[in-house]
Formats: sequence, structure tokens, C-alpha cells
Amino acid sequence: MQVVLSRPGEFSIDRNPFTPKASLIRYWSQTIKSNAPHSEFLLSKASPLTAIDSATFTKLADQNKLYTQLPRFCSAARLLCFPDLSTSLHKHSPQSSFSVYQNENFTNYGTGGLFRANNFKNYTNDDNISANSFKEYSRGSNNQDAKFTTYSDNGNIADESFNSYGSGGKGNGATFGKSNFNNYDNGVNVPNLNFNNYGSNSIMREQSFKSYTPDSNSGNESFTSYGKNAVRESSDFQKYAGDSNAMESDFANYAEKGVAAYETFTSYGSEGNTPANDFKNYGAESNSVADTFTSYHDKSNVGSSTFESYGKNSLANEENFINYKGSFNPGFSHFKGYGQGSSAKKVGFMTYSPKDTFNEYQDKHTISFAAYSHASSSNHIAKVNKWVEPGKFFRESMLKQGNIMPMPDIRDKMPKRSFLPKSLLSKLPFSTARLDEMKNLFHAGENSTMEKMIVDSLHECERAPSEGETKRCAGSAEDMIDFATSVLGNNVMVRTTENTNGFNKNITIGAVKGINGGKVTKSVSCHQSLYPYLLYYCHSVPKVKVYDAEILDAKTKEKVNQGTAICHLDTSSWSPTHGAFLALGSSPGKIEVCHWIFENDMTWTIGDN
Repeated sequence: MQVVLSRPGEFSIDRNPFTPKASLIRYWSQTIKSNAPHSEFLLSKASPLTAIDSATFTKLADQNKLYTQLPRFCSAARLLCFPDLSTSLHKHSPQSSFSVYQNENFTNYGTGGLFRANNFKNYTNDDNISANSFKEYSRGSNNQDAKFTTYSDNGNIADESFNSYGSGGKGNGATFGKSNFNNYDNGVNVPNLNFNNYGSNSIMREQSFKSYTPDSNSGNESFTSYGKNAVRESSDFQKYAGDSNAMESDFANYAEKGVAAYETFTSYGSEGNTPANDFKNYGAESNSVADTFTSYHDKSNVGSSTFESYGKNSLANEENFINYKGSFNPGFSHFKGYGQGSSAKKVGFMTYSPKDTFNEYQDKHTISFAAYSHASSSNHIAKVNKWVEPGKFFRESMLKQGNIMPMPDIRDKMPKRSFLPKSLLSKLPFSTARLDEMKNLFHAGENSTMEKMIVDSLHECERAPSEGETKRCAGSAEDMIDFATSVLGNNVMVRTTENTNGFNKNITIGAVKGINGGKVTKSVSCHQSLYPYLLYYCHSVPKVKVYDAEILDAKTKEKVNQGTAICHLDTSSWSPTHGAFLALGSSPGKIEVCHWIFENDMTWTIGDN
């Protein structure tokens, strides 16, 4: 639960009364009519802007000129912004090694180069925000090699552009040479990677993606028109996005009109959670292309793949899907119009998923379907549960003093940001109708991480509420208070788990207190969205029980944390594939599901006076 800062009406003599934080304290005292203290937890998220800066930036926003001062605004307001990369003017030798670099623009680097070798080893490792541009890198080069080894390792948010890398106009593409991406973006939280037109019009280039974005979380990768019009291009994707969570990949128009290309996807997306891949028009109008998908999405959980118009109007192509999606909970694959209008085409499916659809599949005489999979979920339940951390979901009966249970990793993985003052926030655009203004304000380029952050947040905030749900996105603490009190009344308290101590360990439950007498109640839960300023998605949660529980070290029995847990009593509308049911072994509506409030998330309840 929150720690006492001051009582309503109290005011620290050394606090500037004109700052956003001082304004928030007054707003709390005026709006919340209870004996609850001000929440230090909530106040810590107030804008750090000075009174002068707040007034200055508000005026610029009112004049639609705030974008001209974005770096200063982001720094002063503690926001998440990406650096504006200027073209690198650094001079490098033909055989260059870029170690411990970060946030650089290599646009046109190596264009027209001959017999070059470049090594990007340990580039931007452990960086919070990695933004790099390799646009038109090695364009029109001859026999140029590039290695990206342990690139952007363990970063938080990566925004990388390899658009038109190794490409060129017809007859002027890169020839020969190799590109190796080994252990690229390992463990990155939100990778956004663009390889659009990568290697287009190239001749006999080899690309290798080994352990590309392994163990990464919630990212997007685009290979649109990758290898278009290329001749004898070879790409090898080994353990691509393995062990990743919610990774989206777009291979639209990949290898379109290519000649004699060879593509291998080995263990692509293996053991991933809800991967989504789009191979629309992949290999369309190509000639003598050979593709092999070995152990594709093997042991993955749910997910979807689209192979719409894959290989359309192609000639003498060969596709092999070996152990395709041999997973416990395979999700869906759609092969609509696959191979339509193609000639002399061979396709083999060995061990593929029972949830795959082959609508309008062309020329079935050239297609073999072997070992159609009917594997039961029990074969891989232990593997899939890796995506449901032990202790992330539990039953209400576990919240008993003396019980020992695992504590999940409740640490906040989001970048540190702050709310904006309500007066400033009201001047900023936030709607799909004003998307261009929002992109301009935050310097968001096309297909950039910033653009995706904006679009995803808008989608979540503007979608219609679920049945029985009341929702609102709050970019200021005052807006959050307004929403919580509109649902629960003015006698409210905000609660969260005190710290992260005990995570990834067994803990012992100490004294447990039921909020509102342990009765069934309602609450307002707020979860962070990834956006430049601190933005919370808040929604009403009916039919819950909320508990405060002491968290003790399992060995010493000493108190290490004070946890807030919420138990959802009605799960009938939840998805059958929800992680709670995978972990607890049940289905919607049959059990209650409890979880801890994670770091920097919160739940509002009716106050206990």
C-alpha cells in the first residue's frame, strides 16, 4: 500500500506552491473526501516541470509549436523520446569495427563500396533507448561483408532501420558479400526493426539471422519487399524470435520476382508466445525459389500466421514445411490463395497443425500433406508454462498466513516517465483524427517505434469498452483521480505493492487483510501504456476482492514487502487461452483468479476509514 506523505490540507513550507506537484496535492485534497493520506506513490509520478517551464511549454503547445522544442521538453518533463539522428560525418576505413556505439546514423554508409568488412560487435548494449539508422547502407556495393554480433543486447526499446540496406536500382544492386546478424537485439523489451527493401535488386548476397531478437518482448519486425528482384539471394533465419513474447513479423512481398533464391526458416519463432507472422505475396512472380520452414513455431503458444497469395504466379518453386507448428496450443495459420497461378510448384507439409486452413489451395496434385498433427496439449504444457511465471496467477485460498508460494517478477519493465500537468495535457492532440499532429509533435517517422507507440496507445484508448467495462486513459494524475472517483465515489484510496522485494523467489504469506472487510467489491485498476509521457489505461473491475498481505522471506520469515493482491471472482468472459487458465488448469467462469499488483501499476478502492 502507499506510504504516508502528508495529511489532506497539510502543506510543506518548503514546497513551491506553483509547481505541478503542489497543484496535484491541492487537487487531491479538494477532490478526495476521506481520511486517506496523500499517496507518495502517486505524487512520485507528478510532472517534475518547474512552474516557469510548465507555463512555457503550455504556451508553445497552445500555439502548436511545442515540436520545435521537443528535446528540451522531453528532458525537462522526463518523457520517453527518441534522438533525432543526423547523418554521420565520421570517416571510417574500409574494414571498420564499431564497438560500444549507440544512436548513430549510418545512412548511405558503404554505398558503392568494394571488398569491405564491417563489424558491429556489442553495439548499443544495455542501452535504454537504441535508435540507429542503416538506411541504404552498402547500397550498390560489391563483395562487402557486415557482421552485427550481440547488437543492442539487453536494451529496453530498440528502433532500428535497415531500409534499402544492400539494395540498388535494377542492375545496380549490391553484389556478393554477406550480412550476419548474430544474437541481434537479445532480450530487448520493445524492438521495432525495419528491413524494408533490404537487398532488393541484389545479386548472390547471403544473409544470416541467427538468434535474431531472442527472448524479446512485444515487438514488430518488417521485411516488406525484402530481396525483391534479387538474383540467387540466400537468407537463413535460425532461431529467429525464439523464446520471444508477442512478436509480430511482416514478410509482405518478400522475395517478390526473385530468381533462384534460397530461404531457410529453422526454429523460427520456436517456443514463442502469441507470435504473429504475415507472408502476404511472399515470393510472388518468383522463379526457382526454394523455401524451407523447419520446426516453424515449434512449441509456441497460440499465435497466427498468414500465407495469403504466397508464391502467386511463381515458376518452379519448392516449399517444405517440416514439423510446422508442432506446438501444444498452435493457434491458426491461413493459406489463402497459396501458390495461385503458379507453375511446376512443389509443396510439402510434414507434421503441421490441426488448426491450419488451406482455403482455395491451388493445384493440390503437387502438394503433399504428411503426418497431420493431432498432438494433445498435455505433451507440451510444461514448456508453455514458461510464459506463465510461477506465482503470476494463483487461487484465493493461497492468500493464507503461513502459505509458501512463488513470487513472480513484478518489476516494472517500462521506461521511467512522468505525468504531464493537466493544463499542458489538455493542449496536446490525442485522437486518431489528429494522428499526423501527434507524429509531428514527437518526431515520429514512418514505421518507427514512436509511430507504433502512438498508434498502439490510441487503439487501446479508443477501442470500445468490453461488456460491463468502464474505461479511460489518463495522462495526468488529475485525470486518473477524476476517473477513479467517478466510479467509486470520493472516498477512495490508491493501492500498490510497496516494492519489488521477493520477486523470483519463494515467499511466505504473513498477515492478510481483506480490503472493505474482505467483501466482494469493485475497484479501478490502472496499467501503464507505452507512450512518451506517463499514460495509464484505467478500467473498472467489478466483482473483486482486494487484499493487503505481508510478504515474508521464506527462509528467515522476515518481512520484505507489503503486497496488494486482487482476486477476480467472475472470469466467465476471459479467453480460454488466458495465461491464468494455462497456469491453474481450468477454464473461464469456473474459478476465481488472483494476482499481485505489479510495480508502478495500481488499483483504486473504496477507502477503509
